[in-house]
Amino acid sequence: MIGPKAIIHLDRLKTNYDLVKKQVGNKPIMAVVKANGYGHGSIACAKALESHGCDYFSVFTIDEGIELRRAGIKSDILVFSRMDTARFAEAINDRLTLNISHVKDQSALISYFKIHGQCPKVHLKVDTGMTRLGIDIKDAADMIEQLNENPGIACEGIYSHFATADEGDLSYAYEQESKFNSVLENARNRGYTFKYVHFSNSGAVLNIDQANYNIVRVGMLLYGAFPSDEVPMDLSLQPVMEFRAPIVALRNVPSGTQVSYGGVYQSGSNTHIGVIQCGFADGFPRPWYESGYVSYRGSQFKIAGRICMDQFMVDFEDTIPTEG
Repeated sequence: MIGPKAIIHLDRLKTNYDLVKKQVGNKPIMAVVKANGYGHGSIACAKALESHGCDYFSVFTIDEGIELRRAGIKSDILVFSRMDTARFAEAINDRLTLNISHVKDQSALISYFKIHGQCPKVHLKVDTGMTRLGIDIKDAADMIEQLNENPGIACEGIYSHFATADEGDLSYAYEQESKFNSVLENARNRGYTFKYVHFSNSGAVLNIDQANYNIVRVGMLLYGAFPSDEVPMDLSLQPVMEFRAPIVALRNVPSGTQVSYGGVYQSGSNTHIGVIQCGFADGFPRPWYESGYVSYRGSQFKIAGRICMDQFMVDFEDTIPTEG
């Protein structure tokens, strides 16, 4: 008898990719595979998507990008984390695109280019309201002018990130979009153009028109999850991960039996309680006991009581499940 395991359905990943691509009018998709592909395996997911036509990926760290290159990924890779000048040579060698998110980043790039005659490709990140990484709006015009003056800096793209695109009230998102568009207009007026212009996250794909931008960043939707319950859920996404665990014991208990820590769950009638070999140590979220269900042979059954470290219990009611 084995413990819990995650089964990754790469065919579903490709199907979700096709659904999202249709949603955004067949625009190119930048598939986000950071954090080990949201826990699904970045290498396997990137290989599946690249073979399916995706030609741009994004990660958070340089090391994640190098890992993809060593695995044979040929497509462009954008690194989201703050630029590390000590790793410029690695970025050049492995064809990783970095992001300018501070005025100091651009100065460092220019200095590096003057010394070495080359530098990594970059995208310019603009903070429009996330208050995270990104250059300030007030610095954008001067930085774009500086890029004009230093044509050796290969700034291929410009982007920002929505903070509230997955919420019902989109007023703040539209404010962000307006700020970003003003930066784009300023760049056009200065004669500077970007090959890639992107703003979307999964929430924006569902909630906000993509007409102004030419590539779409997508993470969560690819893996079959919606970013919130406030977005349209018309896409027939399929969860890419299936999480399975064995039933290791079965107990027939009378009505009123307390189950698990704190006795917060009590059986409402004579029932079958199954013990599942999986717990929060395996990544099964402890809060799920409040309203969570498991699927067994096509039916759903309620989690009974608090999730333990290595096990949890399920109320199978009148069903007598098979151990294993």
